[in-house]
Amino acid sequence: MNSEVPDPRLHSLVEGIVRIASGDLSTRIPHSGARDDVAAVIAGINLMADDLQTIYQELEERVESRTAMLRQAQVELERMALTDPLTQLANRTALNSVLSHALAETSRGELPPALLILDLDSFKGINDTLGHSAGDDVLRVIARRLQDAVRVTDTVARLGGDEFAVMLPKSNLVRARRVANRILKALSESLDIGDLRITCGTSIGVRVAEPGQSVDDLVMEADTAMYAAKAQPHSGIKVFEPALLYARRLQSLMVTEMREAILHDQLTLHYQPVVELATGRIEGVEALVRWNHPERGLLMPDQFIPLAEETGMIVELGHWVLRNAVRQLRDWQDRLPLDSQFSVRVNISTTELQNLELIEHVQDILRETGVDAANLIIELTESMAVTGGDVDKYSLSGLRQLGVQLEIDDFGTGYSSISYLRRLPVNVVKIDRSLIAGLGTDEEQGRFVEAVLHLIHACGLKAVAEGIETAEQAEELVRLGCGSGQGYYFGRPAPAESFEETLAQWSAVSE
Repeated sequence: MNSEVPDPRLHSLVEGIVRIASGDLSTRIPHSGARDDVAAVIAGINLMADDLQTIYQELEERVESRTAMLRQAQVELERMALTDPLTQLANRTALNSVLSHALAETSRGELPPALLILDLDSFKGINDTLGHSAGDDVLRVIARRLQDAVRVTDTVARLGGDEFAVMLPKSNLVRARRVANRILKALSESLDIGDLRITCGTSIGVRVAEPGQSVDDLVMEADTAMYAAKAQPHSGIKVFEPALLYARRLQSLMVTEMREAILHDQLTLHYQPVVELATGRIEGVEALVRWNHPERGLLMPDQFIPLAEETGMIVELGHWVLRNAVRQLRDWQDRLPLDSQFSVRVNISTTELQNLELIEHVQDILRETGVDAANLIIELTESMAVTGGDVDKYSLSGLRQLGVQLEIDDFGTGYSSISYLRRLPVNVVKIDRSLIAGLGTDEEQGRFVEAVLHLIHACGLKAVAEGIETAEQAEELVRLGCGSGQGYYFGRPAPAESFEETLAQWSAVSE
């Protein structure tokens, strides 16, 4: 019995299909040139393999392209995460990274890095007077000047706001000082911002790392040196020393103690009379804060107010002063035969003026005590009234709408321009004590004060002279037309109980 011989092409067909199915898309089944059904199947399988191979190659190319795009996006994200968007400098995260690397190299015997931290001295005033757009332009110019002042291998970073840092790898104190001086010189030169020319100094803290030091400690100590430099009268450089750290810790302790003082009524108010010069009638008082420190005794304002302003505690402190001064006025109104126009003066700081809650706080106190707004006079410095930004203007306008009187303090030490004085939203101008000192003995000074008084009165404002210490000064001010005054001649600041005695004495004199 004869059997049919199998077609050898079938074996090749099966083998080819198996190899293609396993992923070898380059496989092609050989064909003999015959034109039967088997040849047609072979041709079809080979065409399918061609199509699959083309599709697979396109897929590989697409995956490779997408992978490259993802890698690029990841690189860009990493760059953005380490870059300050405004100045394109390194940011705090990037600075910490390079510091960590440099400190690791120091532990292996390399020279240590030096860190310079700097803060612009007048940037807030630029922002307030020229706007944030101009402020941003200033920061960009500062960034370029910093990069021009250092080597390519040094790292320049913006830490936030107007605070910058420069990391010098493998450095020493001599080089760090040299770079700091170069930066100081570069930033002391004027900047052209649009049509304006601006001068913006800086304060620089310098710290050369020590073996085993952490990134956090290095940054903190450079920052401590910078704040010490900032406390100096002019732009300058301060190298870190351990005593600065002790002073900063002491400052931190004092902030904590100040917060406790506010909470536990360790603060007290002293009151100085403001007198109608022609009659001796006491028109009101200025409230001045003191701190009854449990260990250091009675502290004067200059011993804690600057710290309160620097740390932001001034807002809490100012609220305490305002509330207690108005409460004391209410108490006196209830118990003493005061004139209906008797007022209390309270000083406020720039930080308080820029606090959006100021108006609401004043309104709450007036509502709580029942004191008429016209009996509250808020004193602010001339520069605050003149150079304030939108928030300052909002606060001043809101206070005026409440009916509170506003007074410029220390007039004659700042702008003192008639164009400014005419448009300031104030009721009263207090002439600085430096202008009063020569009255009665210096005729030229007398003529100058007379001109200042004419200027104030021409603007429709009341004038108060401070720092009156002698009868001659008081008499001369009356002759020159000044309506009110205060000073040691009329009474030193005293606690409420003692002031009541002063009030009784002057009331008797005026009668």
